[in-house]
Amino acid sequence: MCIKVEKKLSPNFENDVSLKTVGFIVNPIAGMGGAVGLKGTDGKAILERAIILGAKPIAPARAESFLSELKPFKERIRLIAGARGMGEDEARNCGFACTVLGKKKKETTAEDTMKIARRIKDAGADLLVFCGGDGTARDVLNVVDTNLPVLGVPTGVKMHSAVFAVGPRAAARIAMEFLWEELPLREAEVMDVDEEAFREGRVSARLYGYVLTPYEPDLIQGVKMASPMTESEMRNQAAIAIYIIENMKQEVVYIIGPGTTTRTIGDLLDEKKTLLGVDLFCNKKLIANDVNEKQILEKVERKTAQIIVTPIGGQGFIFGRGNQQISPEVIRIVGRDNIVVIAAEGKLRSLKSLRVDTGDPSIDDALRGYIKVITDYKTERRMRVE
Repeated sequence: MCIKVEKKLSPNFENDVSLKTVGFIVNPIAGMGGAVGLKGTDGKAILERAIILGAKPIAPARAESFLSELKPFKERIRLIAGARGMGEDEARNCGFACTVLGKKKKETTAEDTMKIARRIKDAGADLLVFCGGDGTARDVLNVVDTNLPVLGVPTGVKMHSAVFAVGPRAAARIAMEFLWEELPLREAEVMDVDEEAFREGRVSARLYGYVLTPYEPDLIQGVKMASPMTESEMRNQAAIAIYIIENMKQEVVYIIGPGTTTRTIGDLLDEKKTLLGVDLFCNKKLIANDVNEKQILEKVERKTAQIIVTPIGGQGFIFGRGNQQISPEVIRIVGRDNIVVIAAEGKLRSLKSLRVDTGDPSIDDALRGYIKVITDYKTERRMRVE
């Protein structure tokens, strides 16, 4: 359990009644491509496709989760928010008065985000908080550079950047500690990937620059790091895959998440598993490729299923980053006891714990605690999930 999120603030916070100005921007479409398997929502055509597939907005709820944590201290915050769905609506729903920037629009763009960020910077805000993914981080970077502290509430799909808190509640804790307890700042990487390449199974990541971000190491995620592909690493992945295959049961549906370690399972079964998607196997055969949440739910209905995932290198997330197709509803149906985590030892060396950020606090709480991680053939270790 992430103790720091629950701890009491120091007496310094209680005694400091100074008013702080916080800029607040919500990208209302961020993350909509996740559950429907589109790996992002950059571009109007992709957003339209996501809506056709049944995608629902997730950013508003996560924005309100962040603001709800700040409600006891709202009299100390002067909130400047984007118009309507870009922050105003969420602020009003949580009982915050706010200065509104921009105009109400049915469809928002990156340019809207940049215009609002520019006005927040010009207003001399103490902190800019945005709810979005790597694309939104890039928009903010283009305007504020290192001239204004920035904090991301993760609501996107990819989130490779190091500007994000590990979740909305953690973001609220960071904001409070920074504003009233002098949490230090650090330069944090803003990364993004080419979504078209990503959908084709290729990771083309690029560093776009740095922003200043409040730094609390237990509550800020690290930049995503690729696992080293040495000969030893590949042997380790193969040993894990062999062990998983030997233990696969007949008529069980295996929901296998993205990653090189999980892809090795498909390689050894001579099946073409996607690198960056979620695939379904049964009786050691690929039965559905690059599936979304709806397809998973249809395939596991009235069947026994298992989820096999590997943590993201450098971040430790097993759910909520790049595999949103394995949604809270999927996890609820499959059950915690049927979740299998696999990871090569090299990946685990940089991780103190594993993390979850599914968007459903009750599921996150159920997943916390200790879980077995298969690290080699017939070899496992216990790791804490935060």
